[in-house]
Amino acid sequence: FAIRLQKEQYYSEQHSSLINKAYQTLLNPLSRGLYLLELSGVEPAQETDCDADSAFLMEIMEINEKLAEPKNKDNLGEIETLIKVKQEELTREVTAAFERDDLQEAKKLLAKMKYFANLEDKLKAKKIPS
Repeated sequence: FAIRLQKEQYYSEQHSSLINKAYQTLLNPLSRGLYLLELSGVEPAQETDCDADSAFLMEIMEINEKLAEPKNKDNLGEIETLIKVKQEELTREVTAAFERDDLQEAKKLLAKMKYFANLEDKLKAKKIPS
């Protein structure tokens, strides 16, 4: 019985870890979308893929430049709102692409979402008092 109890504890720990990982994956639209691509056998876009249009890349560059400016609460709030709106828009578009079973479009949109997730991380780092 004692061995069985240890075995049950081990399985419980393993399953708990897997459940937490699954929850975190499904909680975030980007990681959820990447996981759905993986399930469908589609490789996610890599940083070396150059499918992003120039207007999109210019938009990302402009936001990066704004983030590089000296700390300004109004500026940071504006950037935060812009990033949030773009992420919500991209999430809706990715959802629609998956519903249409257009995996290549979903892949392109998820690549764009990665850029905004990166910007969000930079914004959070900038907001942390130093």
